[in-house]
Amino acid sequence: MYKEKIVIKVGTNVMTNRDNKIVRPVLRELVRQIAELYERDIMTILVSSGSVIAGKEVLGKSSIKNKTQKRQVYSAIGQPRMMRLYYNIFHDYGMKCAQVLPTKRDFSPGVHRQNMINCVEGLLSEGVIPIANEDDAVSVTMSMFSDNDELASLIAQLVNADKLIILTDIDGVYTGHPDAESSDLIESVNPNENLDKYIKDSNKSEGEGRGGMGSKLDYAQQAAAKNIPTYIANGKNDNTIIDIIEGNFVGTKVSL
Repeated sequence: MYKEKIVIKVGTNVMTNRDNKIVRPVLRELVRQIAELYERDIMTILVSSGSVIAGKEVLGKSSIKNKTQKRQVYSAIGQPRMMRLYYNIFHDYGMKCAQVLPTKRDFSPGVHRQNMINCVEGLLSEGVIPIANEDDAVSVTMSMFSDNDELASLIAQLVNADKLIILTDIDGVYTGHPDAESSDLIESVNPNENLDKYIKDSNKSEGEGRGGMGSKLDYAQQAAAKNIPTYIANGKNDNTIIDIIEGNFVGTKVSL
């Protein structure tokens, strides 16, 4: 039986390069760390973006004009490809993974919520890593999460995770643009702290991902308010997850 469970969210900007292509060594480094945690009896629930990008790599340019429909198509094509990538890497480490595609109704009180809990807890008890992603192929309009940051926060609260780690492509929350010499990394934040003055367009993610830094901080604070220490850190750096678990300073910590 595992002694701890954590939720790790990896965004599109972490796993892609400037050409919006999936960088497999980044995924391998992610899985390597999850495998190391497994050896320490720490189980991970992985919330992973990437299906839309993976679909674009397969289909190429789409002739569909409607943006929502186009996203649905890319996601439907890309989701099995992402799972194949993860399956192969986890297999290399002697581990098993499983796909979980929740929609927003699965977190509403009642049978859907309990089904989600049963599924995730059942997988963890069997030593299988759940890989969750919003089901973009069918989740549109009101049934959508705002982004996978929200999904990760909700899952962390659903299973009462010991930690939530949100991996992005910068080191954490800054007082200004991350590249500016005058900007400082904010090392710790409490759930009720208002940092709106720091969360500007220059401090948001770009590219294919839907969630900017403001979104990450909002959902990190929601999880932290439920006594789940949450970290926003750079997923492109090696050993980020292990450093966090071992108590070494990495990124921005959001906690009570």
